[in-house]
Amino acid sequence: MSNLPDLRDIEARYQELNRLLSQPDIATDPKALRNYAREHSQVEELVMTYRRYTAAQEELAENVELLKDDDPEMRELAQLEQERLKEEIATLEEAIKLLLLPTDPNDGRNVILEVRAGAGGDEASLFAMDLFRMYSRYAEQRGWKVEILSSSENDLGGFKEVIALVGGDGVYSSFKYEGGVHRVQRVPVTESQGRIHTSTCTVAIMPEAEDVEVHIDNSDLKIDYYRASGAGGQHVNTTDSAVRITHQPTGLVVQCQDERSQHKNKARAMKILKSRLLELEQQAQSDELGDTRRSQVGTGDRSERIRTYNYPQNRVTDHRIGLTLYKLDQVIEGSLEHVFEPLTTHFQAEALRELQHQSA
Repeated sequence: MSNLPDLRDIEARYQELNRLLSQPDIATDPKALRNYAREHSQVEELVMTYRRYTAAQEELAENVELLKDDDPEMRELAQLEQERLKEEIATLEEAIKLLLLPTDPNDGRNVILEVRAGAGGDEASLFAMDLFRMYSRYAEQRGWKVEILSSSENDLGGFKEVIALVGGDGVYSSFKYEGGVHRVQRVPVTESQGRIHTSTCTVAIMPEAEDVEVHIDNSDLKIDYYRASGAGGQHVNTTDSAVRITHQPTGLVVQCQDERSQHKNKARAMKILKSRLLELEQQAQSDELGDTRRSQVGTGDRSERIRTYNYPQNRVTDHRIGLTLYKLDQVIEGSLEHVFEPLTTHFQAEALRELQHQSA
C-alpha cells in the first residue's frame, strides 16, 4: 500500500477479537468482555476501510488489463472506471490516515459533565441551565442517557452548578472539546431596560472512571452527613441525607444532596470522586493533559472563553477554530453536530499535520 503501513496485523487482531467475543467464558467475564468489546470497536472502522481500500486496489489492477482491449468502447469504459477507482482509493487512503492517528484512550467512555455559573450572577445561572439543557437534548437525540448526580439551583430556577453522568457509545469522543468558558450575550429576564448583558459559565468534561481503575482507601476519606436544602430553603430534608466526601490526600471535596437517600447520595458522590481522581492520575502522566484541564476550567472570567452565544444576532462563535454560525436557535436546542463536526475535523487535521511533520 503506497504511503500507508501494512495493516494485515491489525486485521488479524480484529478477526481474533471476533473469535474471543464469541467464546462462552468471555461472555461470562464482564471485565474481559468490556475490554475486548472496546478494543473491537476501536479497530472495526479501520479494518472495514482497509478492506474497501484493498478491494479497490485489486479492481484497479484488473482494470489495467481492460485498457489494452481491442474494443475502443471497452477501453473508454475502462478508462472511466480507472479514474473512479483512483479517486476512491485516494479518499480511502486519507480516511485510513485519520483512523491511524493515535486514539484518545478515553474516547469510548461515558463522561462526567460539570456546568458551573461564572460571571454574571443570576443570569449566569440561567445560562448554565440553558447549556445543560442543550447538552441533554443532544445526548437524547443520540440515544444516550443523562443522569444528574448533583445540582445546586438559584431562586430563579437556574443552576449554580450541575454535575451529570452522560452514558452511551462514544460519548467522550463527542464531548471532549467542550471544556472551557462559554460566554452568552443577551438581554436577561431580570433586565428592565432591555440592555444586553454578558455572562459566563464554565464547562468541564471528565471521563467516567471504572471501579477497577481507581483504588480509594477508606481511611483517606472524611465523610460528613447533613440535611439537604434547596434554593430559598425549599425541599428541606428532615434527615441527614446529604453527603460531603473529602479525599484527604488530594483535598478533593464532593457533595451530593439531590436524592433523599443517604446511600444514593454517597454512591453518586463516590462516582464523581473516582472520575476526578482518574483525571488527576492522567494529569500526572501527561503535562499536556494538565494544561488542557487548566485551560478547560479557567476562572470563569468574561475574557476567558472558547465559545460565544450571541442571542440578538442568533450567532454562535467558536473562537478556537474561527467558526461562526448563525444557527444559535438550533444549537441551543441540541443540534450540536453543527459545532462538534467542524471541531473534530479541525483537531484531526491538526493531529495529522503534526504526525506528518514528525515523520518528515
